[in-house]
Amino acid sequence: MIQGVIFDMDGLMFDTERLWDTLWEPTCRALGIPMPEDTETFFAEGRGLAGEKLRAHVQKYFPQVDPQRMLDKIWQIGTERFARGVPCKPGLRELLALLEERGIPRIVASSSPRNMIEQNLQTTGTARYFHDVVCGADVKNSKPAPDIFLEAARRLGLDIRNCLVLEDSFNGVRAGHAAGAVTVMVPDMAQPDAEIRSLYTRCCRDLFEVRDLLRAGEL
Repeated sequence: MIQGVIFDMDGLMFDTERLWDTLWEPTCRALGIPMPEDTETFFAEGRGLAGEKLRAHVQKYFPQVDPQRMLDKIWQIGTERFARGVPCKPGLRELLALLEERGIPRIVASSSPRNMIEQNLQTTGTARYFHDVVCGADVKNSKPAPDIFLEAARRLGLDIRNCLVLEDSFNGVRAGHAAGAVTVMVPDMAQPDAEIRSLYTRCCRDLFEVRDLLRAGEL
């Protein structure tokens, strides 16, 4: 039985993955460096990463610049852009309302910086639904390692096996599976391949479907 729900943020709660992809070009212009040739792979492989894994990813594609300098710049640009508000994914508010009605604890576990998570929660009016937030800086290893979801379950005081992890990215699904959670994928930028299909518990078209499955007792 699901006793708590752990939400990823970018691409799952808010339609921000596409926005993030548009921010790398102005970041490169500001630093006077070119975009990588294979931008599609650069974007795809970086989703869900944080900390040293994210810095290593940036260094791989931008060897000519200090990766932390580049991340500081894109976070600055992102903070300014997201302050104008971000769109919620379909079904988010309805799912949160059901969980609140049933008294099921909710927590955000995102690789994004804490200030950006809290800003998005505030501007969308969803902050009140969540009991806590875990960000990438709160754990040693980022997704696809399970650390962030294990920490989220710990903060909720729950066994991870009784928690539902909601994710949109490949690295997020890998992390949820590695943690031992009930892992549901709601695809955003990429549809699951054979590997990912072997790892998740279920794949849903949107958060409305997640709500309906919980309501029917099928999750």
